[in-house]
Parts: sequence; structure tokens; C-alpha cells
Amino acid sequence: MEHLDFSIILFFASIVAGVFGALSGLGGGIVIVPLLVLGFQIDTQFAIGASLIAVIATSSGASVAFLNKGITNLRVGLFLETATVLGAIIGAYLAVMAPDRLLHFIFGLVLIYSVVSSFHYRGHVDQVDTKPDKHSYKLHLGNRYPVDGKLVEYRVHRIPLGWSLMLIAGALSGMLGIGSGAFNVLALQRAMTLPFKVATTTSNFIIGVTAAASAGTFLHLGYISPPIVMPLVPGVLIGSFVGAKILMRTKLSSLQTIFSVIILAIGLQMIYSGVMG
Repeated sequence: MEHLDFSIILFFASIVAGVFGALSGLGGGIVIVPLLVLGFQIDTQFAIGASLIAVIATSSGASVAFLNKGITNLRVGLFLETATVLGAIIGAYLAVMAPDRLLHFIFGLVLIYSVVSSFHYRGHVDQVDTKPDKHSYKLHLGNRYPVDGKLVEYRVHRIPLGWSLMLIAGALSGMLGIGSGAFNVLALQRAMTLPFKVATTTSNFIIGVTAAASAGTFLHLGYISPPIVMPLVPGVLIGSFVGAKILMRTKLSSLQTIFSVIILAIGLQMIYSGVMG
């Protein structure tokens, strides 16, 4: 009976986490670890493992939709996954070895950065850079994407810098159990000059594969718990869907602001937990 009660409570709590993630624009995965650690007192490593499984589930459906629309740059995504997968495996092992307090502190900092960056990019207008780049030309990374019924061409730049940043993003994903979308967009849009829409959709494609790599490591090390994952994943999926519907119908920026502030408070709580223990 206690196990059933736990599953039911976790299922409904994960729905709320999915709604929070969708309305804040950060994704449900970034709320899961604080939910499990602070709300359910679950060991950090098991919370990270469960969060990674949820990240795989939430990113997969959206990736298919963006690929069909021709926005995602598949070649860039596959190239950068060599960095994120390597980083994710390293990050997963670091998460197992690192003390919980350190993980809580880093997670809180990442949450705060993610919220701040979401405010920065809100209402962003694409600026397309078509200057040639020798690395992009050799790897055929440039592409076109649809804008108002027309195909706009763009180039990709600073490939080595972008690859290095994605290695760090992958390590953060594996270490903290998050999608690290804010850091992916930093590398794709700011460093490699992809249009913002292409950067966000390509990031979403990369997130699922990156999470799968680190989740495999957590599974091998015994930190994936079915009693946690089974009610969590469907709850986050439902919550993300509901949150997206609410956002599409209301289109209230104040609503996003409120939920972003709540997640910011969760980040500060994680930092407090890391400092005080």
C-alpha cells in the first residue's frame, strides 16, 4: 500500500513538474531532480537517473515534429553529439563520485543560469549569418530553414569552440540529469551562429541522445529505479503537454515570468541545500 501511495503521489507531482517546465520554457526535466531530492528525499544519484529517463521521453516526440518541419539541422546535431555523448558519460561517472552537496550547489547554479537565459532569449528575432566558414564548408554543416514560407540559407561558424562548449553541456547533462538546453543554445546560437529557431530545435534533438548515453551509464551502475521512473515519466509527459497547451492558449508572458521565478526559487533552495547540507 505504501508503494502504491508513493507512486500515485509521485505521478501527480511529476505532472506539476511538467507543467512548470513547459510554462517556464525550460522543460520538465529541469524540475525533476529538485522535486525528487527536496520533495521526496530521494538520493541524488537515483533522482538524476530518473530525470535522465524522463528527458529522453520528453525530447523524443518534439524532435520528430521539428525534423518533419525541416528546422532541425540534423548534420550539425549528429556532429555535435560526438561531444555531448562523451561529456555525458564523463558527467555520469562524476555524479556517482561527487558528494551530494556539491551536486546540489552546481544544480542550483545551473537552474539560475537557465532561468536568466530564458528571459534573455524570450522574444528573440533570428539574425542569419551567411559568411563562409572553412570548417562548415568542409563538413557541409550549412543549411536552409523555412521562414514565412521561404527557405533562408545560413552558415555555421566557430566549429571547434562549439564542439568544446557542447562537451561541457554534455557533462552537465550527465552529472545533473538535465537536458542542459540553455547551454546547448549558448553553443549553437551564440558561438556557432545558427538561427535561434534552428539552434533550439537542434538542441532538442541532441538532448535525447545525450540523456540516453548518460542514462545507460546510470543503469550500468545501478542508479535507475523502476519504482521511481514508472510513475515519473508519464506524469512529466502529461504535464509538459498540458503546460504547452496552456501557453499556446493564453500567450501571457507574465505567466512564464511567474513560473520562472518559482524555478529560480527552487534553484536558490538547491544552493542552500548544497551549502548547509
